[in-house]
Amino acid sequence: MGDVVTVPATYGLGRIKVTAITGGEVDMVARLTGSGYSVSGCSGGGGVSSEGGGGVRLSCGEGPAATINDAMSLKVLKIHDSTAVLRIKPAG
Repeated sequence: MGDVVTVPATYGLGRIKVTAITGGEVDMVARLTGSGYSVSGCSGGGGVSSEGGGGVRLSCGEGPAATINDAMSLKVLKIHDSTAVLRIKPAG
């Protein structure tokens, strides 16, 4: 928790910060760097809400990868207590 991941600018997001790992989900926030934002396929009741200042909040559980901005794939591989393993790679 509190870890920060820097992703390529082509993903349309600034650094992704893990804010909490609770209830089988990883909560993250990121600043938007592109002109739009989209997410699909986040499992475990994942959701996105607008975060003041041009950012987003994302919550994902273990399961299928989420596709963000049609450019980035984010998959929660494993959650154990207050630790999570994420796989971030180009979408597609």
